[in-house]
Amino acid sequence: MLRRHFLCLTGMGLFAAACSRSEAETVTPLTLSDAEWKKRLPPASYEVLRHEATERAFTSPLLNEHRKGTFVCLGCDLPLFSSDTKYDSMTGWPSFFSALPGHLQTKSDFKIGIPRTEYHCARCGGHQGHLFDDGPRPTGKRYCNNGVALKFIPA
Repeated sequence: MLRRHFLCLTGMGLFAAACSRSEAETVTPLTLSDAEWKKRLPPASYEVLRHEATERAFTSPLLNEHRKGTFVCLGCDLPLFSSDTKYDSMTGWPSFFSALPGHLQTKSDFKIGIPRTEYHCARCGGHQGHLFDDGPRPTGKRYCNNGVALKFIPA
């Protein structure tokens, strides 16, 4: 009886996992060599997207981008943020309170000695920025993005 119960629960778990596929799983990965990335990207974007650098605060032209449209990954054009979620966080980097579902992946970052949540493009793995819990309503989140990692596509 225990074996049958175990097999039934295992089967239900596998079924539930199959039914709850995240949108990130449907994003087709883009894999290029380091030399291909270096050729494809401007130097500052290459350093941020491929080596997790950070651009200087208040240097991104996207800080003043207020048109309707979509912010996409500069490395692979995957849509990441709607302009409807952009706000002025007064931090010096383009900030958003919500990302497009399934288009970002997160990991822990301890580079400055304290844990932070770093996020990357789900398609190309390009570093975008860090996620904080000090954003506005309705999410309370702040996606603090490097402007050189994004491209704006007007509506």
